[in-house]
Amino acid sequence: MGFFKKKLALFWSSVHDTKENQWIQNPIESQNKWFSELILKGCKTQFGKDHSFSAINSIKDFQDLVSISDYENLKPYLESVKNGEEDVLWPGKPLYLAKTSGTTSGTKYIPITKDSVPFHIDGAKSALLHYIHKRKNADFVNGKMIFIQGSPELEEVNGIKVGRLSGISAHFVPQYLQKNRLPSWETNCIEDWETKIDQIIDETVHQNMSLISGIPPWLVMYFEKLVEKTGKSVSSLFPNLQLLVTGGVNYKPYEEKIEELIGKKLDIIQTYPASEGFIAFQDNVDSDDLLLMVNHGIFYEFIPAEEIGKKNPIRLTLNEVELNKDYAIILTTNAGLWAYEIGDLVRFVSKNPYKILVSGRTKHFTSAFGEHVISYEVEDAIKEAVENTQTVVQEFTLAPQVTPKEGLPYHEWFIEFEKMPDDINLFAKKLDSALRCRNTYYNDLITGKILQPLKISLIRKNGFNDYMKEIGKLGGQNKLPRLSNDRKIADKLTKYLL
Repeated sequence: MGFFKKKLALFWSSVHDTKENQWIQNPIESQNKWFSELILKGCKTQFGKDHSFSAINSIKDFQDLVSISDYENLKPYLESVKNGEEDVLWPGKPLYLAKTSGTTSGTKYIPITKDSVPFHIDGAKSALLHYIHKRKNADFVNGKMIFIQGSPELEEVNGIKVGRLSGISAHFVPQYLQKNRLPSWETNCIEDWETKIDQIIDETVHQNMSLISGIPPWLVMYFEKLVEKTGKSVSSLFPNLQLLVTGGVNYKPYEEKIEELIGKKLDIIQTYPASEGFIAFQDNVDSDDLLLMVNHGIFYEFIPAEEIGKKNPIRLTLNEVELNKDYAIILTTNAGLWAYEIGDLVRFVSKNPYKILVSGRTKHFTSAFGEHVISYEVEDAIKEAVENTQTVVQEFTLAPQVTPKEGLPYHEWFIEFEKMPDDINLFAKKLDSALRCRNTYYNDLITGKILQPLKISLIRKNGFNDYMKEIGKLGGQNKLPRLSNDRKIADKLTKYLL
């Protein structure tokens, strides 16, 4: 504990005196500095030569010369990187390729370079240290800590190590946390997700757990199996459990279920890591917003939600964004991604400092009738609908029903309840009302009798897990989309109806 306190003291002297405080207090200056550094490095690459980086003297020059890209746009360069070529997108070769699942591009390989990897690690470290400073409590370092993550086993392709981001990150857990870290290396390397969770339970059920980390669906699966095996709440099994660290998806829709399984409220740190970079973290456990990391190897641009999909969308820099508007987030990074759209929508809730909420995915929305409902709105609506009731929602998704057998079109919500509402029709009315309050276009469609109010289709217990298993996406970094603009998922879910 003495070592950790010393480390904490050193960190917070740096926060208040030097680097950390500077980027929080001077975000635009930090962004401008990073822009210049990234362009300077990019001049030495094939991408930089192809896009006339030597002629870039301003952000506008960059925006004129470099179009918004996604994985498909950069694929020729990324294939060259994967083939072992040097100086393609960033000087030299990347240390790692983070393997991710794409809906349109199949498996994607995102570079992580010698320059970018420290920022992935520093992001997670900063989240924990900010928490300790806020709570004035580092007791969790005395207990066991579990990081539920992908396999740390990496393959090598043309001199570059390849694996899942969470598996790559497992190689960088600080030494002072290693001594209390679970599960074992052998268990972490298990690929089958259900087998892995069972083995993690065997290794942790009798331990003094103090910190548990993983994306919310993993945590639910782990906690459910613990309760099922022992007949006890998680807090009874782990009385010293102090902290959950989550990321990957919004925690709020899982909050009630996780709290029920644990048996009490815990402190939660939400993070926003991506294979493309560590973007933000919750620096205050009493507020859900995330501090945007503006001095960590990334130059940010933002496309207003209404501009998404246009040939030449408006591209805003940090000092041009507005509060409470949704933007597609665009990254230029020291891993060699240039004006890269990662597919997330963010909403600024503070500009001093810059803080965000992840509000959805650019490709995950429902707008069959022009309403453009996004994840943040449906997650917030269902949270309101379950408040002050005994209802517990396990998982959900929704899709438009454009051609019903009778009546007007509607939104169809597929919901798996842990605890059913006493009156499902009343619950549906509350849910519809909550969504209408959050999306004026949807409200107008209901009022104008273009749509009828939403309908709920009940999914049987573990139905969503079975669906994800059927399509080969149970566990790992895979996430169930909250909403769709077609019936592809909805049609497959019919076999899992209650």
